Amino acid sequence: MNYWLFKTEPTTFSVDDLAAAPRRTTCWNGVRNYQVRNMMRDQMRRNDQAFLYHSSCAEPGIAGCMRVVRAAYADASAFDRGSAYFDAASDPDDPRWLMVDVQLVRRFVRPVTLGTLRAHVGGALRDMWVLRRGSRLSITPVTAAEWKFVLGLASARNK
Repeated sequence: MNYWLFKTEPTTFSVDDLAAAPRRTTCWNGVRNYQVRNMMRDQMRRNDQAFLYHSSCAEPGIAGCMRVVRAAYADASAFDRGSAYFDAASDPDDPRWLMVDVQLVRRFVRPVTLGTLRAHVGGALRDMWVLRRGSRLSITPVTAAEWKFVLGLASARNK
């Protein structure tokens, strides 16, 4: 099993939106970065676990946990001329862009804030991608040790 962190701006899509989706499940579309696309295609699998991270907001942080319920498949928004994610060069027979389906597992009442995560950058979270300077990827891998540590932080914050 792999672990991931998916970043989203809550004004665009939030943990509350995922909670309100039918069966608390939706596609994660609109990825337009080749490195992230390749991770989705080559490494992400059904039942992988993921953190849902709110970025570009008053208090960035991990708002909940999800699981991948469908592995990578063609991102239909790339073929939709009305979509902000339309890509005229993407071919339905050989899609350039992919998406996965995710399902909410747990919404945190109190998110694990970026400040809380940064407080552990010298220790257990020293190599966590989201804490690296200049890290702009919308999906990043999380190690099993980081996953377990962050879940511990979430449990402590949500008692």
